[in-house]
Amino acid sequence: MAIRMPRIIHAKQILRRSSSATSKALSTAVDVPKGYLAIYVGESVKKRFVVPISYLNQPSFQDLLSQAEEEFGFDHPMGGLTIPCREDIFIDLTSRLGGL
Repeated sequence: MAIRMPRIIHAKQILRRSSSATSKALSTAVDVPKGYLAIYVGESVKKRFVVPISYLNQPSFQDLLSQAEEEFGFDHPMGGLTIPCREDIFIDLTSRLGGL
């Protein structure tokens, strides 16, 4: 099994840059438990999800982060990490990751 360190480092860079954000992001950070992160998901209407940071190690989740980088760069319109995929796809993915 190959270790994919560059992708993990890249994911951490995305999160670090997106979390340096606005007071809105800081005010919502209070209700995110330690070991989790808030993510906004959706194509037009964004819904907020709180997921374990352990998902960052999963290749399928890293692919979503790459899509977010391609669409938004590091300027996320919601003030937090935004992933441009359909909500049902995100829920399906995270339900599969939750069983790992």
